[in-house]
Amino acid sequence: MTIPPHPCIRGPLISTEGIPGVGKTYLTEHAVNGLDGKPLILGGLSQRGQGRPDLGKALLRALRESSGPDPFLRGGAPAAEALLLLAIKRHDLDMVLPELSGGRIVVEGRSVDTTAVCQAVQLRPGAPAAALDEAVALVGLAASFRPLPDLTILITDDPSAAIERAQRRDSRCFTPDQVAFMRETCMLHEQLAATDPVRYRVVDRRSTDSHEAVRQIRTWILQARHGLRCVHEPWQSPGACCMYCGHCMEAAPG
Repeated sequence: MTIPPHPCIRGPLISTEGIPGVGKTYLTEHAVNGLDGKPLILGGLSQRGQGRPDLGKALLRALRESSGPDPFLRGGAPAAEALLLLAIKRHDLDMVLPELSGGRIVVEGRSVDTTAVCQAVQLRPGAPAAALDEAVALVGLAASFRPLPDLTILITDDPSAAIERAQRRDSRCFTPDQVAFMRETCMLHEQLAATDPVRYRVVDRRSTDSHEAVRQIRTWILQARHGLRCVHEPWQSPGACCMYCGHCMEAAPG
């Protein structure tokens, strides 16, 4: 006999992914405006702790110092940097556990999938098939650190259009190496999304205008609130208590 899943009271954890310039912040903020119980928007790298030492900020500072002026935090040690970035993403989740446990929607910018994509491109440069395998493996590694998002929204576009927007927004000019990196990560984001159609939803701005993109994102966010199940820490047994609501589910006898 199979025991039916326990409906959890938690809110959904949703991530938005994509290269700089695709409009993640703009579209997401417009999508959540006006929603009941407005979702918490968690910034793209690390939620800032309040009233306590901020481990996430310290880890991020270490990455920035090691990568110098590179905007993609590439310090030349992509495997070690991947582990630090995953630690930051675990820290981000720890900071919002009370919000999720209280039933609030949390939208996390650039979650573990962006880490997997960016580090995979560095680990397997110029080898798209190997980079995809690496990205899938890194997502699996991330899932041993923390639960994956319930829903991942990839916002994509023609890389040239995204690069132009990002340069105009940030008043900067990307180097040829940085442009090539953005093109590779854009392609890999789309390939990674295709490997997990259950978790991913994709907005392609090449064929979707801003109004429709906002409508789609809002719809997906609202749908994500339904049918949520309990979640235990990845390293615990399936019968462990939910990390959000505390419900303990024992496996049914065979």
